[in-house]
Amino acid sequence: MKLLPVYPLFDVEPVKAEGNYVFTEDGTKYLDMYGGHAVISIGHSHPHYVHRVTDQLNKIGFYSNSVTIGIQKKLAEKLGQLSGYSDWNLFLCNSGAEANENALKVASAYNKRKKILVFEKGFHGRTSLAVAATDNPKILFPVNEGAEIIRLKFEDFEGVESVLNKKDICCVLIEGIQGVGGINTPTNEFLQHIRTLCDDTNTVLILDEIQSGFGRTGKFFAHQHSGIIPDIISMAKGMGNGFPVGGIITHPKFEAAFGMLGTTFGGNHLACAASLAVLEVLEEEKLIIHAHEIGNYLIGELTKLPKVKEVRGKGLMIGVEFDFEIAEMRKELLYQHHIFTGSSSNKFTLRLLPSLGIGKRELEYFLAAMKEVLS
Repeated sequence: MKLLPVYPLFDVEPVKAEGNYVFTEDGTKYLDMYGGHAVISIGHSHPHYVHRVTDQLNKIGFYSNSVTIGIQKKLAEKLGQLSGYSDWNLFLCNSGAEANENALKVASAYNKRKKILVFEKGFHGRTSLAVAATDNPKILFPVNEGAEIIRLKFEDFEGVESVLNKKDICCVLIEGIQGVGGINTPTNEFLQHIRTLCDDTNTVLILDEIQSGFGRTGKFFAHQHSGIIPDIISMAKGMGNGFPVGGIITHPKFEAAFGMLGTTFGGNHLACAASLAVLEVLEEEKLIIHAHEIGNYLIGELTKLPKVKEVRGKGLMIGVEFDFEIAEMRKELLYQHHIFTGSSSNKFTLRLLPSLGIGKRELEYFLAAMKEVLS
């Protein structure tokens, strides 16, 4: 049997990882400025993370959600404490796409509507409703085309008002910061405008924080920079530091019923141990404040580079737009300077999503390599 060839691959195979670096079989060290799509939040193979997951595996790795799983409650308590949403409710699943699917179901169960308002360049996952809400026709197939999706431009104040005032929209689904779309941040005013209109029209506001959550932007969630409170928040990626875990947190106004949502693997013992470890390290090492401070430093230095049109983002969720397509630059950074970076649907934008514990020394090495590549 062969693997289904759906991924274009770089000719590099990491076999070991530690902190901000990955290593190939021959011992070559690569600086990871991408974290596998913002997944590595606290650094590769963090000792506390390894201990937490190993200790849990030595006790019990899995049982289904037909029994009490105490570590789920511990995770919910710690997540509520650090995120500021202590009186909300947590549902655990396995991925970001699953999180958004469940968020959309909760919203529809609440107001009995089915139309979804989303935005251009948005990415919300590759499963049924999530991919329909995603702005990429190349990954949308006939089986996904039944959803009632309305798509507007980012920052279209009048368009949002016109659509929501019809009072037939189930929910607005928007990223705290667009990741795949090229690191595009909604203004505080736009998010506040949406929040007010949702309140007036009984529309559910869902914040997709799958890439921008868990401290990446210098706040626990990116939307917290704007001061709004959504109705549902979807999470994944950095939530497990590499272990597949996702979830939604919901406002107390949403009533649950047995069987309303469900999952076999979601919230298993190992996933909860991994996510708890992430939260404990974020708190103990003050990584959210660090992401804010060192992110400001990196953004400032990036703006000084030649051929840079714009630097976007917050904290350590950064997009650097150049006046040329960046595919060849990424290859040069990888193969000549041994640095992993990311792309986006904007072919001119380099995406940087390192671990929240990255240090100034690593960033200075990256910046020096960038200067050499751009010279």
